[in-house]
Amino acid sequence: MFSTLEKIKELSYKRHINLQKVAEDLGYSVNYFYSLKEKTLKSDRLQEIADYFGVSTDYLLGRTDNPAIAGEKAPEHEIELDDLDGRIMLFDGKPLSDDDKRAIKGIIEGYLNSKK
Repeated sequence: MFSTLEKIKELSYKRHINLQKVAEDLGYSVNYFYSLKEKTLKSDRLQEIADYFGVSTDYLLGRTDNPAIAGEKAPEHEIELDDLDGRIMLFDGKPLSDDDKRAIKGIIEGYLNSKK
């Protein structure tokens, strides 16, 4: 069974972001995550981290292998277009520049607008 820290590391890895970035985004120190080896998360922080990754608190705690939030259909690779810049990190194994990310977002917006 994975510890909460291991789940957080796994989720970070799958999203191609490091713990430092997660910590910055949430306003924590990276040392806070490593302190989870010896202590338990407070419920408010547990919920913040679960919300950040879009998973259930039960998944973070290792109570279930299903990351979906109860009563919610798991999105199939769903990304908000406004969040696209922060989500796309690599293409063909190579990092994308901010200009590349904006260009991809523009292409998607243009395509979606043409379908209206």
